[in-house]
Amino acid sequence: MLPLIGTLLEAGLHILDKVVPDPAAKAQAQLELLKLQQSGELKELDAQLQMAQGQMDTNKEEAKSANLFVSGWRPSVGWTCSAAFAMQFVIGPLVEFGASLAGHPVKFPQMDVGTMMPLLFGMLGLGAYRTAEKIKGVAK
Repeated sequence: MLPLIGTLLEAGLHILDKVVPDPAAKAQAQLELLKLQQSGELKELDAQLQMAQGQMDTNKEEAKSANLFVSGWRPSVGWTCSAAFAMQFVIGPLVEFGASLAGHPVKFPQMDVGTMMPLLFGMLGLGAYRTAEKIKGVAK
């Protein structure tokens, strides 16, 4: 969204150069246009900040809950993803290597990392970056 605002600002300034001949009036109009751009960007940043703050407040309340199903779902998903990541990329290859050296080659089954990695990245906070891209209109 911000690149679009910049493009619109440039177009507006170009139009002002052609339409307003008086340098003082042109400078005043450019200043007003810049103020509009800044207020729009600040409103967008404020909206993003409010959304992030709301999510943090929700996370805090969930973590305070005595109910394990409310407070424990994020850690359980995190630990499950961590264990799967370790099995796929650390434990499995080391066991295969050790078994091969011992003369008993074994092959660990491959996990569907295409499903696991987005979940793991989301748990690590990269999901917020994707949301920001969608808000800005970069991702469709």
